[in-house]
Amino acid sequence: MTTFGYFLSSEEHDPKELVRQAKLAEEAGFEALWISDHFHPWLDEQGESSFVWSVIGAISQATSLPVTTAVTCPIIRVHPAIIAQAAATAQILLDGRFRLGVGTGEALNEHILGDQWPPAEERQRMLEEALDVIRELWTGELVTYRGEFYEVDTARLYSLPDRPPPIYISGFGPKSVELAGRLGDGYIHTAPAADMVEAFHKAGGEGKPCAAGLKVCWAHDEAEARKTVHRLWPNQGIPGEAAQLLPLPRHFEQLSQLVTEEAATQSTPCGPSPEAHLSAIREYVDAGFDEVYISQIGTEQEGFFEFYSTQILPRLRERS
Repeated sequence: MTTFGYFLSSEEHDPKELVRQAKLAEEAGFEALWISDHFHPWLDEQGESSFVWSVIGAISQATSLPVTTAVTCPIIRVHPAIIAQAAATAQILLDGRFRLGVGTGEALNEHILGDQWPPAEERQRMLEEALDVIRELWTGELVTYRGEFYEVDTARLYSLPDRPPPIYISGFGPKSVELAGRLGDGYIHTAPAADMVEAFHKAGGEGKPCAAGLKVCWAHDEAEARKTVHRLWPNQGIPGEAAQLLPLPRHFEQLSQLVTEEAATQSTPCGPSPEAHLSAIREYVDAGFDEVYISQIGTEQEGFFEFYSTQILPRLRERS
């Protein structure tokens, strides 16, 4: 049976609001949470970007839902040894309900300490080595590590959960999906791509969970919802590799001026029609995703949760 969760947007909402939304999501019947991990928002208009590990700690005391980072980059901005400690602590606070979602990141967040932004293939090698570091530290043993990219000198984690959190790996191309299937405990994507699910299974992911997220914009008026999406998330319509390469929100704003409302909302159900939301979500279910996370764009959070609790989640569960 498919798990339907809520996707908390750290780029759009301040930390207290994220905790409030987590509680609203549980009350509405969502079964799990995703939370984004950013240093910068994509655009200044989005306006937020809190430290995800503090927010996860607060959420752990406010709900009983599982939490997954979607996704953390453990290769440049934060050393993998620190991610290992943070994730272990989150797993303790959440009583075993934490999943560490990881990926190779974006220059937007990872350039801030002055490090060079590596090409994609190098970042994939860095991620593989970072996962070695993280998993070695989760053994609780004293770790000294000398790798191509990372060094750890006589480090030991003392606060460890009964079992380490599963690691879900995001992947959007053949090489990253192969890495996810080979090394991950689960897979993360953001489109209803059945071919990626199949590739993950063939690469060693058979029997492992596949999770995906999408954005929606519920509102009483579809036209207003479309305007909200175009105002807050026009970067959704930017094609190609720009999302991995641009270093500042203003660069995304400059490119976003070329994105029409139609392009920004092409994959985002907008407005009050249940069928529009149901159809979009069912594409992910039909593509083979075991977990689907929905994020509400904008400030109409109470209306969204009421709409989903009464008109969307019950109908999704009837089918699944």
